[in-house]
Amino acid sequence: GQKEGDPAYMFEKLFTVAVNHNEDIYVLDYQAKHIKMFNSEGSYIKTIGGPGQGPGEFEVPRRMTWSERDGLVIGDLNRVSYFDRDGHFLKSTPMRGMGIFDDVDNKGNIFITDILMEEGFYEIKKFDPEFNFICNLGKSPLQRTVQTGRRNPFFTLIRYDIINGDEIVTGYAEEGYVLNLYDAAGNLVRKIGKDYTPLEISQEDFEEWTADDPPERKYKYYIPKHFPPFRTLQADDEGRIWVYTWEKTQDRTQTYFDVFDKEGIFIAKIPLKSRPQVIKNNKIYTIEEDEEGFQYVKRYSIEWNVKTGTE
Repeated sequence: GQKEGDPAYMFEKLFTVAVNHNEDIYVLDYQAKHIKMFNSEGSYIKTIGGPGQGPGEFEVPRRMTWSERDGLVIGDLNRVSYFDRDGHFLKSTPMRGMGIFDDVDNKGNIFITDILMEEGFYEIKKFDPEFNFICNLGKSPLQRTVQTGRRNPFFTLIRYDIINGDEIVTGYAEEGYVLNLYDAAGNLVRKIGKDYTPLEISQEDFEEWTADDPPERKYKYYIPKHFPPFRTLQADDEGRIWVYTWEKTQDRTQTYFDVFDKEGIFIAKIPLKSRPQVIKNNKIYTIEEDEEGFQYVKRYSIEWNVKTGTE
């Protein structure tokens, strides 16, 4: 990304990033309604799609993921669209009224978040590639205003990711620092917990978190005493689970991630500037902004120093 110059490297509003097995990088520009493809060195290759309702076009592209089985998969307003590695359109599957597309596993099964307004819940649902229902994988309540009519800006939802190809890890911070690992059939296999000391929310925290909100919205918020145990979670391609906490470094420029191995054992506490979009091949891909608000895709390498023994 860059502020000016070649339009191929300029972005309007980035939403997410996907990376294939060759480390080609796909960048979803929500505002431009297209995807830009770059090679592993960051050189522009092509632009995929564009605004519209036709085959290979996008109305409200929200989610994007890379699947070794299905290629590039994009969740749009009322459908899921599939493209091959080179960005050629393959097909679309309608999903009107079924919820928000999130991800696909290595068998092509589709995961959505369904917002059940009348019941007052968000719910994670799993479907096969033809959108036949398989199972539910957890839910969390919608936010309701307190008696004063104010809302909690730190309100949490159930979070999840696909791990080890077709398993699922979920966590709902209101239930504490507990992660749930499910097999492909939706059976609970393991619970992963971590001791947690609640962090108090300061006025500085509140102002920083709501910095982009207009004053009239801030007036409708209230400040809880403590942060939730974590913000969200995600899995890397080797089955490690990265938990995005609220704990910051002393200079407040980075936030800590707790990392667990595929067996659920805590192995590292890592500070990062931004939440990873993809963690693959020991590389982290992020979307970051400079002081003027210009967005960039950045890639970092990971080096693991594993200590063993009982000294």
